[in-house]
Parts: sequence; C-alpha cells; structure tokens
Amino acid sequence: MRVLPSGSTALLVELDDLDEVLWLYAALVDDRPEGVVDVVPAARTVLLVTDPAATSLSAVAEAVRRTTPRHDQRGAGELVEVAVTYDGDDLEEVAHLLDCDAAELVRRHTADEWTVAFCGFTPGFGYLTSRTWQLDAPRRDSPRKQVPPGSVALAGEFSGVYPRESPGGWQLIGRTDLAVFDLSRDPAALLRPGVRVRFVDEGRA
Repeated sequence: MRVLPSGSTALLVELDDLDEVLWLYAALVDDRPEGVVDVVPAARTVLLVTDPAATSLSAVAEAVRRTTPRHDQRGAGELVEVAVTYDGDDLEEVAHLLDCDAAELVRRHTADEWTVAFCGFTPGFGYLTSRTWQLDAPRRDSPRKQVPPGSVALAGEFSGVYPRESPGGWQLIGRTDLAVFDLSRDPAALLRPGVRVRFVDEGRA
C-alpha cells in the first residue's frame, strides 16, 4: 500500500489489485476517518477527499494505514436484480471467442452475484466483478459510435450496463429496461460501488 497526496485536500491510496481496493473501500466506508467527505474506488486505487477544516492529510494517512481491510465485503451491499434479454449483437461472437456457446455464456453470466467495484467512463456506469467469473472477454477491435442505453456488456474481467447512449468498445451480450441512471432519483446511480448485482435471464423468468 502506498498513500500519496493528491492535491492539497485528498489522498490517493495505491494497491496491488482490485480485491485489495474492494476490501479497503468497504472498511473505509464502514468506518470513515474523521474529516473524510468522500471515498472513491478505482481499479487499483482508493481516493479519499477531505475537509481541510476538519482534519489533516497526515492524520487521514495514519488512519488509513491502521485500517483493517474487510475481506467479507462482497456479500455486504444492497442487492439489485437486473432482468436481461440476452440477444446482444456480440453474444454469439464473444461466446465463440471464450470457447463456449451462447447458452453457456448466459448461464455463467447469471450464475453468481456481481459487485460494483467502481464507477467511471460515464455517469452511472458501474464496473462489475464476480468472484466466479473466470472468463476474459476481449474488447471490440473497433468501438461502436453508438451503444443503446441499457446494453449489457463484457470487457476483460468486467461486466457493465450502459446507462445512456454513448460510444463504447465492450462486447454487447444483452439489454435491460432497468434505468441504471436517473437524475430524478436519489441517488441517481443505481449501480454504486459496493452494490451487489444479480443478472436474471428474462427468457427463463
């Protein structure tokens, strides 16, 4: 673990892998150091934003170093079910690339709970990981200029749901009618770090 200043009011914690990020993030959310106003996970880092009137970076850094990561974090968050129609444009091709057929890919995608590890790319886009997902789906060679909202996709070790129409290079395996980002809702993002997700095959429901 490396704890580095990020500007005058934040600390960036560098970690070895995504599991370490998830464990530390869960612990910091449960027992947030005094003066920390936001905790933001990413693929290999955790950013802590502080209120300089309430604490110092050195005090927060010491609190982080004393924090015991929570190795049970994956089962702790709110559960969201996402009903999916598995008819994505890339379903057959990505199944072939992963040495299985489309039905087996869908079975694996729905077999376990996923966890939102972090958010990025566009508001409401969560990067989801699963403890049993062992497949590594390559990104598309040529990203699409437009991906429809609600598209369910794979890239590398991650799955995700596109919250709005946008460009994208992930493999599209299905679609959902669930609005994962809605500014009229509080919170606007349904898939936030720590939230658990279960994909449900609407064709089998």
